[in-house]
Amino acid sequence: MQTKTTGVASFSASVGLNIHKGKTKVLKYNTENINSITFHGETLEDVKSFTYLGSSIIDEQGGSNAGVKAGIGKVRSVFLQLNNSKQLSTNINVTIFNTNVKTVTSTVWI
Repeated sequence: MQTKTTGVASFSASVGLNIHKGKTKVLKYNTENINSITFHGETLEDVKSFTYLGSSIIDEQGGSNAGVKAGIGKVRSVFLQLNNSKQLSTNINVTIFNTNVKTVTSTVWI
């Protein structure tokens, strides 16, 4: 993992991207490796889960959070209600789907 981290840092620098050491964390899952990962001589912080847009996406065991799945269920339920509504045209439903449902659920598939 140290080799990959060093490689990403080198490539990023070569194309003009800077990695913020304070915002960079390490999540190890399903591993016995206890070695620390360093970046420019500083040890990166180990974390137990990864959170994106307020939802825990993955944990140390590599599992996804039930909260994410519940969020998808809520989005699906609301969209089905809108889709079944006779007050909205198909074009409006497609627009709502593309701008809201896809953007919310896409964070889960990353």
